[in-house]
Amino acid sequence: MRKESRYMRDVLKKQETMLGVSVTARKSFVEAMGGQRVLELVLIAVVFLVLVPFLGAHRVTDFAIFCIFALSFDLLYGYMGRLSFGHLLYLGVGAYTVGLSLRYVTTNPLLAIVLGVVAASLAGMAVGAVTVRVSGAAFALSNLAFNRVGWFLVMSPLKEITGGENGLSIRNLSFWLVNFRNPNFRFWFVLVALLGVFLFLRVLTASPYGVLLRSIKEDERRVRFLGYNTYFYKWITFVVAASIAGFAGALTALNYGYVNPNTLDVHANAGVVFACLIGGSGRLYGALLGGILYMLITNLLPIYFQRWEFVLGVALLLIVFRFRGGIWGGLEALRKSIVLRYNASSSKKGVSQ
Repeated sequence: MRKESRYMRDVLKKQETMLGVSVTARKSFVEAMGGQRVLELVLIAVVFLVLVPFLGAHRVTDFAIFCIFALSFDLLYGYMGRLSFGHLLYLGVGAYTVGLSLRYVTTNPLLAIVLGVVAASLAGMAVGAVTVRVSGAAFALSNLAFNRVGWFLVMSPLKEITGGENGLSIRNLSFWLVNFRNPNFRFWFVLVALLGVFLFLRVLTASPYGVLLRSIKEDERRVRFLGYNTYFYKWITFVVAASIAGFAGALTALNYGYVNPNTLDVHANAGVVFACLIGGSGRLYGALLGGILYMLITNLLPIYFQRWEFVLGVALLLIVFRFRGGIWGGLEALRKSIVLRYNASSSKKGVSQ
C-alpha cells in the first residue's frame, strides 16, 4: 500500500510539473502574441500618420474608412470564399441610418453610429439568410440584386425622407466633446476605429472560428460531413461583414457630413474587389495594402493621367496572372524563399564543418 501511495504521489508530482510547464508555455505564447499584435497596431498607425503630411488629414481619413470597408469585404471573400457584388449595400445602410438618425432621432453622433451598425447588421441578417444558401455566381449576383433594390428604395419610394438623388445633409456633427466638424478629431477617431476593427478581425481569423471559415472555403462538403452547421457559420460571418461595412458607412457619412445615393451605387462594388485582389485576399494586411493602393490610384492618378483606369486594369491583370496572392502574398512568398535559402546555406556550412 505504501509503495502504491508513493507511486501515486510521484505520478501526481509529474503531472503537476507537466501542467505547470504547459501553463507557463501557454502564458508566454499569449504574451508573445499580445506583444506582436500591439506592434502590428503601432505599425499600421505609423503608416497612416506618415501619409498625413503628403495627402492631408481629410484624405487619409477617407483612406482609413475605405480600408475598414475592405477588411469587411475580405472577411467575406478572402476567408469564407464568397464573392459579393453587393457589399456596398451595407455601407449605404449605415450611412443613411446615421444621416436620418441625426436628423430625426438624436443629436449624438456616437449613438447614430451605433444605430447605423445595428441597421446594417439587421440588413445583413435578412439578406444573408437568403444569399448564403447559394454560392458562386448565384451568391454574387443575388447580393448585387439586393444592392440594386436598396438603391431603388433610396431613389424612389423613400425619396421624401432620403432626399432622393439630391442626397441628405447631416445637421448634428458635434455633441459635447465629440466634434466631427474638426478634421483632426475625425482623423484620430477613424484611425482608432480602423485599429479596433483590425484587431477584432485579427483575433477572429486566428481563432478556431477562423480555421473553420477557411475550411468552409476549401471544402464545405467535408466540413458539413464532420458535423458542423455550415449555414449557421456562413450566416454569422455574413452578418459580421455587413456590420463592419455599416460601421464604415457611418464613418463615411460623418466624414463628409452628407449622404447621397452614390454610397449605394452597384458599380462602386468593383473598387473593393480590386483592392482585395491587388493587396491579396485572405490576408488582413493585404486588404489594408490594397485599400491604400486603390485609393492612391483613384485619387492621385487622375490628376496626372487622364486614362487612369487603364493603369488600374493593367495592375489587376499583372496581379491575376503573375501574383495570384496579391502584392502581400508575393511579399510573403519572397520572405519564405529567402528564409529557405538561408536555412539551406547554413545547413551546408554546418555539414562542411
